[in-house]
Amino acid sequence: MKSWLDCLQAAPSWQRAGLAALLGALTVLGFAPYYLTWLPWLSLAVLFVLWHQAAHPKQVFMLGFAFGLGLYCVGIYWIYISLHNFGGMPWWFAGFCTGCLCAFMALFPALAGYLAKRVGSLLWLAPVFWALSDWVRSWIFTGFPWLTLGYSQAPASPLAAYFPVIGVYGVSALTASVAALLATAMLYHQHKIHALLSIFGLFLAGGLLTLVVWSHPVGQPVTVALLQGNISQAIKWSPEHAQHTLQQYMRMVNQTQARLIVLPETALPMLAEQIDSAYLEALKRHATQQQGDLLVGVVASAQGEYFNSALSLGVSPMQAYSKSHLVPFGEYIPLKSMFGWIYRDWLHMPLSDLSRGTSKQPLQIAGQKVGVNICYEDVFGEEIALQLPQAELLVNLSNDAWYGQSFAADQHMQFSQVRAIETGRMVLRSTNTGATAIIDKNGQVLSHVPHDQTAILEGEAQSYQGMTLYVRWGNWAFLCLSGLGLWWGWLRRR
Repeated sequence: MKSWLDCLQAAPSWQRAGLAALLGALTVLGFAPYYLTWLPWLSLAVLFVLWHQAAHPKQVFMLGFAFGLGLYCVGIYWIYISLHNFGGMPWWFAGFCTGCLCAFMALFPALAGYLAKRVGSLLWLAPVFWALSDWVRSWIFTGFPWLTLGYSQAPASPLAAYFPVIGVYGVSALTASVAALLATAMLYHQHKIHALLSIFGLFLAGGLLTLVVWSHPVGQPVTVALLQGNISQAIKWSPEHAQHTLQQYMRMVNQTQARLIVLPETALPMLAEQIDSAYLEALKRHATQQQGDLLVGVVASAQGEYFNSALSLGVSPMQAYSKSHLVPFGEYIPLKSMFGWIYRDWLHMPLSDLSRGTSKQPLQIAGQKVGVNICYEDVFGEEIALQLPQAELLVNLSNDAWYGQSFAADQHMQFSQVRAIETGRMVLRSTNTGATAIIDKNGQVLSHVPHDQTAILEGEAQSYQGMTLYVRWGNWAFLCLSGLGLWWGWLRRR
């Protein structure tokens, strides 16, 4: 009777490619909102077996590409919602653009497998090349590191304790390493015990790392209120609904007595200069009565440039943070002379030509040193770390209403969970439609409110001081370890 390995070996190439695509689609369940952290270990293990059985690097490339298509077509399908439902792009063109993005993203696992097969020592080098491909995705063409493999291990995986040491890309390497060791146990009976013991060793070291205290509390907890206005993206920028939005947020602000009040990204749908000064004064007066500050997302202008900003009002001097890592094709137009026609003829998105902010200094508000980031800036851990160790509390203002009732908001919250573990800081998330949450320094969600509901999330936030190794080293530790892994793989091949 044939084993399943023999069946895989004998299967036609199209069946193996179909299996790889299915494995990629199933891997999405390892991320939020499902949190099946063990599933990527198994799905990648079977993919690595397919790679190992492939005769040529080109076959490995196609299998990796199929896996990537399954992963990204299922994992980021919500891009279509943003382009078509809210951007006004025709359905066929939105589908084409989303498909092109997924195909481009699928090139990275394909190249990881191709290089590992080409160099040799595939089961050793595949995890290294996979993690390096995740890292390259984080900066090429300004970066889109969504569904980086390491995120699937937050917050409760045995590998989660490695985040403060080597960051999310290092955890990607360890996650793929567990898969490679499982593949080794499947392929080589004589090495099964050694492979399983190695996995146990990784988990045991992760358990010991949980004993390390990377940060310590400073001062007393501060009361916080995170406002979720639940303003539909379809009407958010409509002039006739602007006053209703302003009145709703004013009512919500007046309902809370928290010392730190946070409104979502671009909560006030107009330029800061166009907002009635009496309205801003009323917000400031309420925050001052609570002996604290209010942080509100708004679009600010200066010298003909426009910025996606967070503005503070209250007892502290007025301060502002402007988003520095903008979304290409969402907040600025790359190669405007080449792609400007898309916005003129096909896509109608507000705030599509913003400028980058430059400050990385924490805001001194409500008696806390707050590191502010806006929307998907918190997907870039190395950039968040630039505000540390000065920042003692992290605040994210987001608007994931662009993606409808998809799981994009939950995936985004999981990235914030990783930022909390990497930095040893609490993270407060104030969003328009979800996921509004209070996250502790261990990445656990202490409280959150339901999606797509108007709600105020009240609680307490504790500031922390200290520096994790990841904050100190950034991605350099991961890159150095990857270099050692490539060198050792080259030696093994020789």
